[in-house]
Amino acid sequence: MSKRDFYEVLGVERSVGADELKKAYRKKAFQYHPDKNPDDNVAEEKFKEAAEAYEILSNKDKKAQYDRFGHAGINQQGFGGGGFHDASDIFENFSDIFGDFFGGGQGFGGQQRRGRAGGQDRPKRGSDLRYHMDVTLKDALTGLKTNIEYSSDEDCGTCDGKGLEPGKTAHTCEQCGGSGQVVQRQGFFTMAATCGECRGEGRIIKDPCKICSGAKRVEKHKKLEVIVPAGVEDGNQLRLSSEGDGGHLGGGPGDLYVLVRVKGHEDFYREGLDLVSDVEVSYLQSALGAELEIPTLTDPVEIEVPAGTQNLDEVVVKKAGFPSLRGRAKGDIRFKVKVKIPKHPSKNELKLLREIAEEKGESIKEKPTGWFS
Repeated sequence: MSKRDFYEVLGVERSVGADELKKAYRKKAFQYHPDKNPDDNVAEEKFKEAAEAYEILSNKDKKAQYDRFGHAGINQQGFGGGGFHDASDIFENFSDIFGDFFGGGQGFGGQQRRGRAGGQDRPKRGSDLRYHMDVTLKDALTGLKTNIEYSSDEDCGTCDGKGLEPGKTAHTCEQCGGSGQVVQRQGFFTMAATCGECRGEGRIIKDPCKICSGAKRVEKHKKLEVIVPAGVEDGNQLRLSSEGDGGHLGGGPGDLYVLVRVKGHEDFYREGLDLVSDVEVSYLQSALGAELEIPTLTDPVEIEVPAGTQNLDEVVVKKAGFPSLRGRAKGDIRFKVKVKIPKHPSKNELKLLREIAEEKGESIKEKPTGWFS
């Protein structure tokens, strides 16, 4: 038996737009939906026929091939076109359409296509957890090994996450028949909603576990060693695999994310991989040069202030900063020079300064005040 023209099946013109095509298909799907036509083989075939037509015409490439060569073109190009063997295939392929009008992709008779009753009693991965950790700037520079304590949820060991007292069984919910949903029909519409009696579980627990009170989960206190790598930055996250909430009914555990917050320091701050601080030198040290020992976040370092150093010049200690987390690069320590000018130099110091000024031919005040008072 030859196939009917797809445009004829849906009752549309060849110039049909996407929205109009979808509307036409919905109309046919309503007309021949299995819930409306139980045990009607003719309606079921028309339901499949309309779905096949929509599958081809809603696809740009398939539609172009069909418009040019008809059914033969579809088959030759390997586009399928063989129709749907089962109505459940149609619900799977067009769940967006049936989700709006048939209660979330209902199958025959309003039964959910889940493969098991209810929606909760199946393996489920545990939730990821987040932990906030405050570290010092020194910790960020050198790295840190520390212990943290937190709580996570896991399946109750007494009832194995089933919520039942050992040796007892759950009862199928009479309200939804174990599906976890109740179906309501209003005219041609079939709507599904979570069962209020069992809350979507599909079963009723009359003998709850005494340890978890039927909640299936218990809280577990954990103590864990965490290694914070040298070079970590404020806002970085450390992922500790499988250290989050435990999985449910055999599902894998979640992960623990440690969010690092680096506290500020009184004397040092970070710029990229560099550790930066100010260093005060006298005007004589800046003019004549000096060798100084400066404390850092770890050990003191010796720096050389070159003669003629100006205010805000930098003295750099190479490779003493933060290591990169992504390679072998390492930053520096940069000391920004702040030249300190005395407010009240001694009389002898003033005399020497005036002599220097006269030797250099620099103009100074006859009666010095402030700095020279």
